[in-house]
Amino acid sequence: MSEESTAVGWFGKLVKVFSKEPENREELEHILEEAQAQDLIEMDSLSMLKGVLDVAKYRVRDVMIPKVQVSFIDEQHSLQSTLNHMLETSHSRYPVFSETDEIVGVLLAKDVLKAMVKKELTTLEDLKKLYRQPEMVSESKRLNILLKDFKNSRHHMALVVDEYGEFAGLVTIEDVLEQIVGEIEDEHDEVEETIQKHVSGGFLVDAITSVAEFNVFFKTDLSNEKIETIGGLVLKQLGRIPAKKEIFEFAGFQFQVYKSNSRKVDEFLVVSSRELTGSAESVDEAKS
Repeated sequence: MSEESTAVGWFGKLVKVFSKEPENREELEHILEEAQAQDLIEMDSLSMLKGVLDVAKYRVRDVMIPKVQVSFIDEQHSLQSTLNHMLETSHSRYPVFSETDEIVGVLLAKDVLKAMVKKELTTLEDLKKLYRQPEMVSESKRLNILLKDFKNSRHHMALVVDEYGEFAGLVTIEDVLEQIVGEIEDEHDEVEETIQKHVSGGFLVDAITSVAEFNVFFKTDLSNEKIETIGGLVLKQLGRIPAKKEIFEFAGFQFQVYKSNSRKVDEFLVVSSRELTGSAESVDEAKS
């Protein structure tokens, strides 16, 4: 088939999918799902598009880091104690609290590092000069508006206050983006095995496990030039996002959705179909 005829065929699919203007969100999602089913967009792209639509539904309180989990700087601590705390926690930004538990600023790790390199940081007074004005947001603020504010202000973190004006936690631009693209891991996150033994006898397999890693572990020969993860390969085969706890057969294995949300699957429970058949036969023999 020539490139010209291929392009015409693809354009025909595109026109067919988008020929009807959606009147509500449900119809829009249906059009996007149909586009994915016809290979006009990838499954990961579909998930992100749905994430974009979902952002306006959520508020800061839904994604923020609560106060009890916030790593902060106590203004009363010594300079060395503060530096040790920053070294141990390895965050890029810290809210600073006074002796009376008032927020007095935000300390950026890069500002501290720059001051140390220039040998301008020897006392607590030097440290106080590095405090930046905190960005404050209400916990009821919608995420789409917060994302726009982050973009305009060029801030990456905001301190969250509740309806009484009390400090409730903090939210970062990463927290918002994760609602669209899924969890974002950085170099400080602990790396966990993507395939782990489960007490049921099967294996917990992260959806982001590479097809190559899955093949090596389970001694299979799955392949797709365009898809790199086992989650992507499964979703491509099903043509949709499976429901929570849904069970289905794929490539000689029983897959059960173990961890998921409405937009994506995070983890599968995988058991060899041969093992399941063997267990069933053993039970039948025991009964006879």
